[in-house]
Amino acid sequence: MELADLVATMPHAVALGITLTEADQDRVAGAVEWTPDRCTIGGLLHGGVLMAFADSLGAVCAFLNLPPDAGTSTIESKTNLFRGVREGVVTGVSTPLHVGRTTIVVQTEVRNEAGKLVSLTIQTQAVLSPS
Repeated sequence: MELADLVATMPHAVALGITLTEADQDRVAGAVEWTPDRCTIGGLLHGGVLMAFADSLGAVCAFLNLPPDAGTSTIESKTNLFRGVREGVVTGVSTPLHVGRTTIVVQTEVRNEAGKLVSLTIQTQAVLSPS
């Protein structure tokens, strides 16, 4: 599956302009650009954008670690926001911390253009068996 096709499966990620630059079982990387319409007061990139970005990268990472014909859904997500973003592009990298039979736990680091940590998200994805 092509990187753009993976994003296309998530309409909200498409609407946010999320792009993938790399995707395999061990690492998913991507980017999202600061734009005024993605901001909160004071021109700061909205925390919800950062969380949706991390959730999208994490979902792809979990998807790539699923057994055949299984699905996934986020069942828990925790994000720490460390600094604001007022311009540029943020990049993110998701890596699996645990790939089990019933859950997959993924960690996503989001960084600004200077390489400083903007947010850290750890999420648990359920492994959904085919019905």
